[in-house]
Amino acid sequence: MKKWWSATGLVAASAMMLAGCSGTDGGNGSSGDGEGGKTTLTAWAWNVNVGALNDAMEMYQEENPDVEIQVEDLGRLDVYDKLSTGLAAGGVGLPDIVLVEDDRIGGYATAFPDGFVNLSDMGFDDNADLFPSFKQELAQVDGSYYAMPFDAGPGGMFYRRGLFEQAGVNADEIETWDDFLEAGKKIKEETGAFAMPLDKFKDDPTFRMMLNQLGTYYFDENGNIDLTSDEAVMAMEKLIEFEEAELIKEVDGWNGVVSATVDNSVAAIPFGAWYYGTIIDQAADSSGDWGVFLLPAFEEGGNRASNLGGSSWMIPAGGENEEAAYEFLEYFSTTPEVQLVAMQDYGLFPSLNSTYEEELFTSEDEFFGGQKIWELFANQMADVETPYYTEDYAIGLDEAIKAQADAFNGMDPAEALKAAAERLAERTDREINN
Repeated sequence: MKKWWSATGLVAASAMMLAGCSGTDGGNGSSGDGEGGKTTLTAWAWNVNVGALNDAMEMYQEENPDVEIQVEDLGRLDVYDKLSTGLAAGGVGLPDIVLVEDDRIGGYATAFPDGFVNLSDMGFDDNADLFPSFKQELAQVDGSYYAMPFDAGPGGMFYRRGLFEQAGVNADEIETWDDFLEAGKKIKEETGAFAMPLDKFKDDPTFRMMLNQLGTYYFDENGNIDLTSDEAVMAMEKLIEFEEAELIKEVDGWNGVVSATVDNSVAAIPFGAWYYGTIIDQAADSSGDWGVFLLPAFEEGGNRASNLGGSSWMIPAGGENEEAAYEFLEYFSTTPEVQLVAMQDYGLFPSLNSTYEEELFTSEDEFFGGQKIWELFANQMADVETPYYTEDYAIGLDEAIKAQADAFNGMDPAEALKAAAERLAERTDREINN
């Protein structure tokens, strides 16, 4: 398996990407008749997704030589800023293709009902069963597809084999969060390392993964606020148990998590599969010292499947190349060879079920001690529950982080979540369950 992208390589690659076109005539900035009679598709994406899109087009051109693509790497937040501005202006300057994270699909399609191509009308429903059910749901709004599923973030515990062995802890015997709590105590006592890192006051990825495995989220499938559910309270209480046992290392944002990963001060990091790329890049000298196990369940035999992150492709409406964009993205999304390139070269874990049958997903990974980690991640995809983001996800995230901060500052978890739910209801006019 090829080594995943590095930060330095990414910067160099991004600088070489072609800039996208922007129209100013009230329509999308695309060209139906490019140089030499080619159809030129324009796209907005960021980071490693840019390279994946360009490589996919090279493969597509083997059978479709009259189609080309110009991808503009804008940065994630810049894509959203420009997309929102263009949609609000009726489609001014938008590309043919845009990358959108799954937690934003519903919000965009709801806020701008005429802003994106209804992919179901173009036949994408025929491909629905090619993807896990949660990715299918996230790509739909009111029963119609508005996005084509791309990458996902199946969850797991990336752990340090050396620290576990030094403490006499067997990762294969950890099945529940209580098991991991006891293991964390042993590891802390024997090695001084914390069980896991967390930015306690600015982010809640572990809480989100816990909610997901418990089949709940900030909102339920009807859009009601679910932060006061028994499951949400259970998840927050479990985090506080780790805090009271002094097993959580407080870190400052993403850089703090990476630092804890590199300096061996934490025994495990609960994250999506995409964190593999960071580990092999930033902790290159620790090859062989890593392993992965599924997120622990809350009870014996309970669900251990989870997901953190993921994105899909959308087609802004009104451009000259809607059909060409659709045909290319359908090829991109449903072709195993394309998805394998995206994973091997860029670390983008595929949502396409058929890719899990490829040799890569049954191969041993030397960096992870010969473990078949991709098989482990892939096998849980069918069991991941759908997180219902709604168009108010950003507000829900803000309030959930405040609830977590309050709980870490000593407030009863149930009371912290109740207060957050009440604030969320006031900010969104949504009903609170329970």
